Formats: sequence, C-alpha cells, structure tokens
Amino acid sequence: ELTESLCRRPGLRIERIVSTGQATPEEEWYDPEDDEFVLLVAGAARLLIAGEAQARELRPGDWLLLPAHCRHRVTWTESDPPTVWLAIHFAA
Repeated sequence: ELTESLCRRPGLRIERIVSTGQATPEEEWYDPEDDEFVLLVAGAARLLIAGEAQARELRPGDWLLLPAHCRHRVTWTESDPPTVWLAIHFAA
C-alpha cells in the first residue's frame, strides 16, 4: 500500500492512498483522533465500522465521513485495478 501526502497543515491532512489487495488485520481497528472524509476514486473496497453487522461495499464515487474515534477497518481492496482513495483528515 502506498500513501502519498498531498497537503499537510495544522488541523488538516490530505492523502492519496493506493491499495493493491491490502486489508486491515482482523484484530486491528483504526481509531483516529481526527474526523476523516474518505472518497473511493478507483477500484473497490469493503470497510467495516465497529458495531455494524457487515462491511460496506465501496465503488468509485462512494464516500464516507467518519467522525473522530469511529473505529473502522478495511476488510478487502481490489488489487487489479488498484484501489485509490482520497482521505481528508481534519480536526474534530
């Protein structure tokens, strides 16, 4: 997985993430300090939010606004073509 920082300012971070089949290990969860807006640009992915029964299917153009401390994990990403994300992290 490749993460490229596009912009970094106090209270703001914009990243381009390219996934090629990566997923979060089953025992791990992201628990970010900041709010996060995620846009799936290309490929496909599944993202599970803690407390939800099943992962959300994401296709190009789908987006999520994850509030700070919304525990989540990526359960699958398409590898061919690569899955491309735009992630915007901003102060809660």
